[in-house]
Amino acid sequence: MSETRSQKTLSSFLFKVVESLGNQGIAFVVSLLLARLLDTSDYGVLSMLLVFIAVAQVFVTSGLNTALIQRKDVDETDLSSVFYVSFGVAAAFYALLFALAPWLASYFNMPALKSTLRVMALILLPGSLVSVQTAVVARQMAFRKLMIASLCATVLSGTVGVVMALNGAGYWALVAQQMTNQCVLAILLLILIRWRPRRVFSFARVKSHLRFGWKLLVSGLLDTGFTNLRSAVIGKKFSDDALAFYTRGKQFPELAMNAINGSISSVILPVLSEQQDETERMKQTMRRSIMLSSFLVVPMMAGLAAVAEPMIRFLLTDKWLPCMPFLQLCCMDYALYPIHTNNLSAINAKGRSDVFLKLEIIKKAYGLAILLVSVLCFDGVMAIAWGGVISSLVSAAVNAHPNRELIRYGFLEQMRDILPTILISLVMFGVVYAMNALALPAAALLVLQIAVGAAVYGGLSLLFKVESVQLVGQVVKKLLKR
Repeated sequence: MSETRSQKTLSSFLFKVVESLGNQGIAFVVSLLLARLLDTSDYGVLSMLLVFIAVAQVFVTSGLNTALIQRKDVDETDLSSVFYVSFGVAAAFYALLFALAPWLASYFNMPALKSTLRVMALILLPGSLVSVQTAVVARQMAFRKLMIASLCATVLSGTVGVVMALNGAGYWALVAQQMTNQCVLAILLLILIRWRPRRVFSFARVKSHLRFGWKLLVSGLLDTGFTNLRSAVIGKKFSDDALAFYTRGKQFPELAMNAINGSISSVILPVLSEQQDETERMKQTMRRSIMLSSFLVVPMMAGLAAVAEPMIRFLLTDKWLPCMPFLQLCCMDYALYPIHTNNLSAINAKGRSDVFLKLEIIKKAYGLAILLVSVLCFDGVMAIAWGGVISSLVSAAVNAHPNRELIRYGFLEQMRDILPTILISLVMFGVVYAMNALALPAAALLVLQIAVGAAVYGGLSLLFKVESVQLVGQVVKKLLKR
């Protein structure tokens, strides 16, 4: 018997969770090994490289990836046409970054940037293929195949990075790791999903997708450019080490958040797109998604902030302790990401890329004002980090505002749904953070804090019969029946 749509959605979500947890777990272990082997300044170089690559990648996808997922009817002409456009843009941006590399290296006073950027920018070429491949995966709900390809790419690229670091390659180990991952992923997806670009091209099809996608392109540029602007300012105004500590502080909560929230957001867009004409179904789907992802993400962030010091001492050694305050601030930022991602997915699923663009313009306007105040009035990396947190928290309400009309599910109702999770997480944070006063070795303290935190959060959730627990129970029951 073929799977029902709900069963296929659940299967897709589970495969995506396994992929994310596996990828984040493997990447986490690899990053720990590299952090011990490499200097903090090596990470500063990589962080600056990723600023330029991230902006270029927005142009490569051009919002067309999301357009392919959102559109109900897509054929081979659409897929191939989008690929050729994406590849052409990737080639053009590689040439641009190659030419600009010497000037950028001089401006940011990072000599290593010249050669590394010219090599790492090649990642854009396989990236253009991966962007279409992932759209095919989402449309087919074939997340099992993506899981296999992604895990293999992460393992292989991590091995390359560690081996090169052991042999004294320095920041080139990080560059090789990133490039190997993208190239292997593209090759494995070619094998597993069996999609190949065909010799067909339709400018009319591309134009129709761009009517939806260009707004996402501009939105993506605003978001990616602004997000990386903080790193660029820190890299220019402060030292390589300061940028490395800031980036490393973001990495821990980002890994944890992406493992769960990233899985849900990847699956929720195609599901909501299918329901785009049924407002009540969209609301219920989104409500369950927000509650479930918040139930997992919020306590993760609270727990990470509480155990930051012993975790860094044990996993990264004391040389990375300056990243601790950035880690804790980013935990505050990422705690509400389920609100961000679910609301934006719903807006895209409704085909309202115009609303999406308006939101980005509004958010970046006050975000830039906050950044300017942080730099000009306080002149410190911590001030820049605090500004980012404040901007992000305000943006949670801004992102939710349109859905009050689009699907009748506004910010206040969303916050009421996750308030029990937030309150219980705060209690858990207080208990676990207080344990830092115990005179125990870092490893022992970390294990004890994790155990106590899980017990407190789980116990209180069951005691107060939080609705999210019931949702988790329903998912488990469906799994046991499969």
